[in-house]
Order: sequence, then C-alpha cells, then structure tokens
Amino acid sequence: MLFSKENEYLFQGKRKRLVEQLKEKGISSNSVLNAILKIPRHMFFDQTTERPALLDHAYSDKALKIGAGQTISHPFTVAFQSEKLNIEKGDKILEIGTGCGYQTAVLLEMGAKVYSIERQKELYDKTKVFLPALGYKGARLVYGDGYKGLPQYAPYDKIIVTAAAPYIPEDLLAQLKVGGLLIIPLGEGEEQVMNLIEKKSGTEFEKHTFGKFKFVPMLQNKAN
Repeated sequence: MLFSKENEYLFQGKRKRLVEQLKEKGISSNSVLNAILKIPRHMFFDQTTERPALLDHAYSDKALKIGAGQTISHPFTVAFQSEKLNIEKGDKILEIGTGCGYQTAVLLEMGAKVYSIERQKELYDKTKVFLPALGYKGARLVYGDGYKGLPQYAPYDKIIVTAAAPYIPEDLLAQLKVGGLLIIPLGEGEEQVMNLIEKKSGTEFEKHTFGKFKFVPMLQNKAN
C-alpha cells in the first residue's frame, strides 16, 4: 500500500533530500527545517492523484492540488514565510487560508498557538478532521472570511497570509499586536511580491519586500 509503514522509510529519505534542497535555496532556520523533516507532506494533498505521480512529486518543491481549486504551496514558500516570521515557541499566530493544513502543521511543529481561517467549506470540513487524525490537535480552525480575520481571538503575535491579496486588509493590521509581524503576498497578476509588515505602533508600520512568488488569489466572503 502507498501509505504503509514500509513506504515510510522511503518518505523519510525524500523529506531529508527536500530539507537539503531548502538549505541550498537559503532556508537556515533549524525550527523550520526540523518541522518540514517531520511532517508527512504526502498525506496532505489530493490523494486521488495517481500513485506514481504522488511518489515522484510529494517531496519535490512543487505546488500540488488539494481540491476546491486550491493548492498546497511549494515547500520553499512555506519555509520562507515561516522563517521570515521568526516564530518563537508560544507565539499566537493567525493563519489566513488553512487549505489542507500543511502550513498549519509546520506552525504547530514550531511550537506556535495557531488560529486558522478557511473560506472553502470543502477544505475546512476535510482539514478539521484530518489534522487531529494525523496528530495535530492544537490548532483552532474556523470557517470564515480571511479578510476579516478573527477579532475574537486578537491580538496576534504574527499573521501569515497564504493567498495573493490585492491589498493588505485593515482588519488584519488592527488584529496584529504592536511589535508583531504580518507576512502577505501582494499582487493580482501571475506573480506576487512577498511583504513583511512590522507594526511599530497603533498607527505606524514598517514594510519590507522580498522576491516574487506564486499564490492562488485571496478571495472575500465564505464559499460553499
């Protein structure tokens, strides 16, 4: 069977190679790399994919389909966003775009307290069952509109947006604590620019920009 214990040795080897590739691309955070080394990425995407493709691509630096027209991000993208947030154990993090839960699992492995919102009902229903079944029981998952955030649990130490936004939602800035960080890809074209926002005060923000990435669009409102 594809997910048998025998195959886990194969997957462990593939995860080690993936970690080495991420190091070569500039990821240096041990907490990020250790998280990616532990998490079985092959379990997170659409398992209707033919088995040879699964084995070939599960631990490649590629985005893969997870259903509802969405994708699991490239491992480098996940690692890059996680590293730039400088996550410390116990950080309270808001994730916009739960998706299949892979990024959520990385944050949990790094010791964060995660609040995650997903607008696609299909993915929310699947992931809220899947993550605990895989052993990741610490996240609070919510079905809702990512543009509005989750004000009932604010403020947050860090906010991570895993979809391409046309602008930075004011609600997210308001829910970020002073001294906190928000990472978000901005742009409406095929590529977006990664932005890291530091909240210096209630009204002052410092922005840093990085390279170009590719994300699915960040849409408003809930989807059935």
